[in-house]
Amino acid sequence: MTDLPRWLLRLEGLAAFVAALALYFDAGYGWLLLLLLALAPDLSMLGYVGGPRVGAFTYDVVHTYVGPLALVVAGVVGDADIAIQLALIWAAHIGADRVLGYGLKYPSSFKD
Repeated sequence: MTDLPRWLLRLEGLAAFVAALALYFDAGYGWLLLLLLALAPDLSMLGYVGGPRVGAFTYDVVHTYVGPLALVVAGVVGDADIAIQLALIWAAHIGADRVLGYGLKYPSSFKD
């Protein structure tokens, strides 16, 4: 039972990944932008050039669902398909990371 939180986080990530991709393709968005931007959130790791505290901050800000949720709401309210498309790609990336066991980072080290 001590592994339950880890498995629940991975299951949550899988649900977010599948839901984001299902909504993405249901909306008729194409593969090209998805393939081009699928790993774009990982550019936030460049913050580690400034040390583990800065790196953890930049990585964590980009790897929470707050950003994609805010963007998708703005896209729906503003009737902006590109915002919705970007938010779904972003959410799918975060979900995939969670499935693979990559979580948020602590300022002590990338692997903590």
